[in-house]
Amino acid sequence: PEECAVFHCRGCWTVLGDSLQLCGQEPPGLSVLICFKVTSDVTWEDSLLVGLEGALLGCAYYLLFCRSCGSAVGFILYSSGSDLAHLRDLFCFFKDSIMCYLLKNQIIIEASKVNFPAVTLKE
Repeated sequence: PEECAVFHCRGCWTVLGDSLQLCGQEPPGLSVLICFKVTSDVTWEDSLLVGLEGALLGCAYYLLFCRSCGSAVGFILYSSGSDLAHLRDLFCFFKDSIMCYLLKNQIIIEASKVNFPAVTLKE
């Protein structure tokens, strides 16, 4: 594929996932990459957090961490309103915590500056 990329932790460059696992479009108010699979270097704790402001207001989620450096790199949505229900149980990487290595161009770029082709979940 033209837009293949590997997702790295911004803090330590550990590989966290890739663009072949992208499975949804970024919802309004959230700057995230949505994946259905990640590497074993992505971990999370069993304790739920509750969003107190912004797009995750009232949502319960697990925070994702980079196993190597401990940086928070995203979340797994556990419960939400109907507007974010399609994200439940998926891995959402914060774009500002991820760097992308674009395979075709062999360059590293911030995730927030990459536009991946439209991907939608099939029900």
